[in-house]
Parts: sequence; C-alpha cells; structure tokens
Amino acid sequence: MLRLASTWLVALSTLMASAAASAEWGFNMTRGVTEISRSVYSLHMTIFWICVVIGVIVFSVMFYSMFAHRKSKGAVPSKFHEHLGLEILWTVIPLLILIGMAVPATKVLIKIYDTQDADMDVLITGYQWRWGYEYLGEDVSFMSNLSTSSEEIYNQVEKGENYLLEVDNPLVLPIGQKVRFLITAADVIHSWWVPAFAVKKDAIPGFINEAWTRIDEPGIYRGQCAELCGIDHAYMPIVVIAKEQEDYDAWLAEQKEAAALERELASREWTLPELMERGERVYASACASCHQVNGEGLPPTFPSLVGTEMMLNDIEGHIDVVVNGVRGTSMAAFGNQLSEVEIAAVITYERNAWGNDTGDIITPLQILEFKQAQE
Repeated sequence: MLRLASTWLVALSTLMASAAASAEWGFNMTRGVTEISRSVYSLHMTIFWICVVIGVIVFSVMFYSMFAHRKSKGAVPSKFHEHLGLEILWTVIPLLILIGMAVPATKVLIKIYDTQDADMDVLITGYQWRWGYEYLGEDVSFMSNLSTSSEEIYNQVEKGENYLLEVDNPLVLPIGQKVRFLITAADVIHSWWVPAFAVKKDAIPGFINEAWTRIDEPGIYRGQCAELCGIDHAYMPIVVIAKEQEDYDAWLAEQKEAAALERELASREWTLPELMERGERVYASACASCHQVNGEGLPPTFPSLVGTEMMLNDIEGHIDVVVNGVRGTSMAAFGNQLSEVEIAAVITYERNAWGNDTGDIITPLQILEFKQAQE
C-alpha cells in the first residue's frame, strides 16, 4: 500500500512540475497583452502568495500543536477565560493583512475605472445572440455573428481549432491607443469579456457601462459572452484583431467606403436573384440558428417559415416582425441590427425559399418607408 501511494505521489509531483502540463490544464490566470491585464495578474499572484503564507503558518501551528500536545503524551489543556494580548494580536494581524491586500487592489481598481482621455470610443451592444460595434465619430458600424459552420456544431464535420470562437466581422482596434468601450444591450443582460485584455463588463439594457484597454501587441484575441443570455448564449463569441496604426487606418478607410456603398445600394433597383443571393447569406448568419437552415424552425418557440400564412400572403406583417420583433418572444427586432438592404434581402429570401415561391420582391426603399412611417 505504501509503495503504491509513493508511486502515485511521484507521478503527481512529476506532472505538477511539468510546465507544459500546467499550461495545458490552465490552472492560473493569463498575463494578457495590456498594462491592466498584467496589473490584474500581478495583484492576483500577490494575494495568492499572501494566502499561501497564511495557510502554511496556520496549518503548521495547528499540526505542530496536534502532534506535540497530544493526549498520549499526557498533555493537559490550559484553562483561561480571556487573554488581552492574544485578542489584540489576532485583531491587529488580520487588520494589517487586509491593509496589505487593499493598497495594491485599490491602485489596480483606480486604473481599471479610469476611462478618461481615451483616443477613440467604441459602442458595444449585445443582442440575442450577436454583438454590434459602432466606432463613434467614424460613421462605421457592423454586426459580429458566429461564423462556425452548422456542420461543425452538429458534428457532421471535424471541429476546427477555434470552434465557437469565430465571427464574420471581428472588432478591429489599433495598438498603442487608449480605447474606451461603451457597453450596453438591446434585449437582455449580456457580458463582454476578453480575458487577454482583463476586460469583463456587463451589457445591461437601458444602461451604458464603461471599460477601456490599450493593446500592446498586434494579434487576434478571443472572448465570449460571460452572462447566461438565452438559448444561444454559447454562440456569441468575441474576436478582436489588433493592428498596427497604419494597417488600422487602411482598414477603417475600407469600412467607410463599404458603408457609403451600402447606403447607395439602398436606392438602386434589385432583381429577385440578387436579393435571394444576399438574403441567403443574411439568413444564415442572423436567422438560421433559431429557424433552422431549412426554415422549419423548432415550434412552438421558433415557428416554421415554410408555407405559413405570413410567408405566403402577409408582406406587411412579415416586415413588421423582422423590423420590430415580437414582444414576449425570442424574436428579436432587427431594425437596428441590419441595414435596409439586408432586411429587404432576407425577407425576400424567406418568401421565396423552401418551396414558398411567392415571387415577392421586397426592396430596401420599402423597408426605409416602413421605418419612416413608424417615426
């Protein structure tokens, strides 16, 4: 038995000593790539070692007392009612320990909450189940959706390295700039969390929370929604690409050009094949997770879009549901999430896919007029 126990002890010690094994198990926090994340890591390790020292001292005294003053050695317990010196000692020592913890913790918290003098602002809005990003003052905004294929999700193909951590439109930021995040939500509580930045902030409807970061190294950094927000909570990842300033400026110019082109597209004439092609892409990113790729949904929570009265006849009602959502259900309002072109395309697609074949063409101008009529 002793030999078996010693064998297990040696094996465990070898495993714990392996840096690769420790990294794989992920026991500890990561240092991150920002000044704040490194400060949080240092604070964590400081508190950790204080706790280790306290534990070693307390358990050493406890085990020594149990061994040296055990009954078999004839030890007789002391009897006293109170001891002023001891009472002062076990009050002062914990107080000093707490002060020793509070000072570095306060310094880090002051840094975390200092969002002043930011070089740029990004409005982050949580939706069920995607993230919206708006670069304030730049006239650039977009939605970020999960891009992991449904084949991977349903185990039809092998899962990729970044399974459930891929998006179609990542948040792009420049390195070396102080970026202030203004975080809110459009429906339920979400939480925007990127471990490498040490940023985790709740997105609450009707409130705007602030956070900030300054990224030191170019790269791709991933995170997730950290607040249980509904059935597809696991399907709203965060991807941030940090670029050199020159590369970021070029990307931002491309986004502005694309936004201007999108506005121009709203006024042009569209054919049914063009709307169907674009609508299929929009449906795959924004609708398929609930209504399924084949449009049959998961009734009654997610109704079928195949052969229903609304799909075949009620165009006005169809537009209203997509733009404004359905109160009290999981159907979100996409009026602020998608452009007029995207809304027109996805409605056209839904009315002509899966055998619906109505031949209806909904134009971006119709969507724009519908929105204006509600103002």
